[in-house]
Amino acid sequence: MYAVIKLYSDKIGEISSFLTHFYKNKTTIENEFLWQKEYENPLEMADMISALIENQDDYKVNMWISLDKDLFINVTQNNADDIIRYLYERYPY
Repeated sequence: MYAVIKLYSDKIGEISSFLTHFYKNKTTIENEFLWQKEYENPLEMADMISALIENQDDYKVNMWISLDKDLFINVTQNNADDIIRYLYERYPY
């Protein structure tokens, strides 16, 4: 099973704006309210988690991650650092 990041927003264009900022190139998505990406290496999720939290005032986007089947965790300002630490402890490769 792959780790998953899901981004949600109730504002049109907000997710694509964040992804354009994150990837540093124009990003268009099919669904303006939901975006999802699977990661074979869960450590790669840490960069996006950090970027969203650092830019939380600029983008009204909610992030949920899944490391285990059917279990999603809401990433917030309060738990982002703990989640990133946990990623490096659980997947030390």
